[in-house]
Amino acid sequence: MDRDRQRQIASKGGESVPADKRSFSKNPELAAEAGRKGGRSVPASSRSFSKNPSLAAEAGRKGGQASHGGRGAALRPGEGD
Repeated sequence: MDRDRQRQIASKGGESVPADKRSFSKNPELAAEAGRKGGRSVPASSRSFSKNPSLAAEAGRKGGQASHGGRGAALRPGEGD
């Protein structure tokens, strides 16, 4: 399946919930608390990011590049302001 078709299908998932029902988009505190709860549900011995900060940093970079199409990936803090 081509990338455009995947995006088209994925966007339907977000459209299926009315904006007024999207609690995380309206309440960032609720989203943060949900993330914390998820993190606490994993035993400390299994939290690879807490044991390996460079792994966490790399995952963050990949996520940023994926969600923003890699825009600004080469910029350093303070550049492009």
